[in-house]
Amino acid sequence: MWVTWGRAVKLLRSQLQQWRPLCLGREYLCLGKVDTPSAKPPWNVLFFGTDHFAVESLKVLSTSRKSDDPVVQTLEVVALSGDVPVKRFAHQNSLPVHSWPPDISHRQFDVGVVVSFGCLLPQKLISKFPFGILNVHPSLLPRWRGPAPIFHTIMQGDEVTGVTVMQIRPHRFDVGPILSQEVYHIQKKLTSDELGEVLAVKGAEMLIDTLKNLCEKLQNKKEQNTMGTTFAPKINKSLSWLVWEEQTTESIDCLSRAIGSRIPLRTLWMGRTVKLLDYVGRCHNVVPGKFGKLLPGSVFYLKESNILSVRCKDGWVGFRSVLLKKRLTAADFYNGYLHQSVKSPYGQPAHGLFVSGRTLQPNDDNSEHKINVTTRPT
Repeated sequence: MWVTWGRAVKLLRSQLQQWRPLCLGREYLCLGKVDTPSAKPPWNVLFFGTDHFAVESLKVLSTSRKSDDPVVQTLEVVALSGDVPVKRFAHQNSLPVHSWPPDISHRQFDVGVVVSFGCLLPQKLISKFPFGILNVHPSLLPRWRGPAPIFHTIMQGDEVTGVTVMQIRPHRFDVGPILSQEVYHIQKKLTSDELGEVLAVKGAEMLIDTLKNLCEKLQNKKEQNTMGTTFAPKINKSLSWLVWEEQTTESIDCLSRAIGSRIPLRTLWMGRTVKLLDYVGRCHNVVPGKFGKLLPGSVFYLKESNILSVRCKDGWVGFRSVLLKKRLTAADFYNGYLHQSVKSPYGQPAHGLFVSGRTLQPNDDNSEHKINVTTRPT
């Protein structure tokens, strides 16, 4: 039977409309083309994560399965090798665990969730999820893209940060469109560990809210701003070497709060590495005026407070103990090293000189220190 050209076009369009939703998967339903309950939670979720920051989101997803209005129907986990916190939580809560890379079928899961995972996800894996893969990242993207955003936030003295829930894109970290973003004002003297705990809880809450309203979030997602991009590379031990001539009391304070709990701040004493422990902050009026102007790195023992006070670019900072062969209190360091090397007049504080670690060779304690707290939120 012969048909007109116009009739043929209409038939073809009709066939395409019938098949297009099936080809595009359930995400197509979020665009408002088809009204069906299958485009709503609860979702079948595959979770990718490693560290304690990730566990907070996994915990909330797991709890959701048992609520009266569940957001998650089934939950399985992808973890890297080794005894990582996410894998331990999964085993403790009877969640199926997949090794990396996972061997899953197309549309086996509705949506993927990545929190502090550390591996780039290829397009062939992302395409198996009808709603794509979400990522919880602890910064206000595009600021602090990369594996260690929390550490760099504290190190640079940022007063504001936040959490971003975005869609994963292949080949590059932290560049996908934003589905949700919330601001957090950083309290003074907060450490990276403390900030990580706060943002982990906030990120888990935002993740659940995003999954509850996933279709709406996908419809309203926005591309990241091309301005204001900064990068947060992995933390390494070279950052812990203090340069007394260049660093201020404020920058040393930020550095200590950022990495001090994992990588002690370091300096040199007579050619030997000294790890500076138990940072106490800025010291005031510690040196008698008769000493005149002292060089950066000058170190005094303050007997009244049992503190080693060190001169930096614009003031003095204090430490209660050091590590040199073994852990020593400030008094121990004074008695065993400082007092022996410098003979001070009776009644005056003994002082010597710490040397900046600016002349280290490439292999001298300059290797990467693997930190996983939010260090790879995708």
